[in-house]
Amino acid sequence: MSKNDGIGKTLLVAFAICIVCSVVVSTAAVVLKPAQEANKTLDRKRNILAAAGMLEPGRSVEEQFAQVQTRVIDLKTGEFTDQRNPENYEPVKAAKDPSQSIDLSQEEDIAGIGRRENYALVYLVEGSGGDLDKVILPVRGYGLWSTLYGFIALESDLNTIAGLGFYEHGETPGLGGEVDNPRWKALWPGKQVYRDGEVEIELIKGSVEPDNPRAEWRVDGLSGATLTSRGVTHLVQFWLGEQGYQPFLNNLKSGEA
Repeated sequence: MSKNDGIGKTLLVAFAICIVCSVVVSTAAVVLKPAQEANKTLDRKRNILAAAGMLEPGRSVEEQFAQVQTRVIDLKTGEFTDQRNPENYEPVKAAKDPSQSIDLSQEEDIAGIGRRENYALVYLVEGSGGDLDKVILPVRGYGLWSTLYGFIALESDLNTIAGLGFYEHGETPGLGGEVDNPRWKALWPGKQVYRDGEVEIELIKGSVEPDNPRAEWRVDGLSGATLTSRGVTHLVQFWLGEQGYQPFLNNLKSGEA
């Protein structure tokens, strides 16, 4: 056997192995995709429930989520719309498409997201009597190192915060990463968003003094994480402001949504 024959056979075997591996990987990706999507959906529902303080250990997430209605709203008008299917609509992906989003000016873009989608998903929680109990809203914005993605929940008065939680971020562990600390998240329920129609909620440096006349609209900042704290303030103010969900919340209050 010549030297060239040996090289040729080696290359042929290597090529065949590459083909087989490619087929295996591709097949696995196709087969596992439905399970991955199901897990992604389940995780999103879990985070929505957790942000509103509704997640009960030991109970099925699907069972608990049954009281949550997912709707699509037009962020410009603040009205419900059927222009997008809530089952497969991805707002963050839509924000990257100029035909499905708007470009924010530097003055408008306090959350540092660049573009804002035209349509958003909102989650409505029904009370035992069928009335509105809570509204859960997706929020996102830039901190120090990353974009923070999460949900903020409001009580039925659409002003009192029921909870806030982030499910994805890349902030520094022990500093900005303290947005995941249950003790810090426990500071949010009961805080107020609006004062005289303006978004007033914000994080401050240090701790909120109980006798501060604005204590209802103030949350303790994250120790040693000034820029992350500022980012959380800005993303909450943006999404609960005029460029975010405020037109929808106003409509909901007046019964015009």
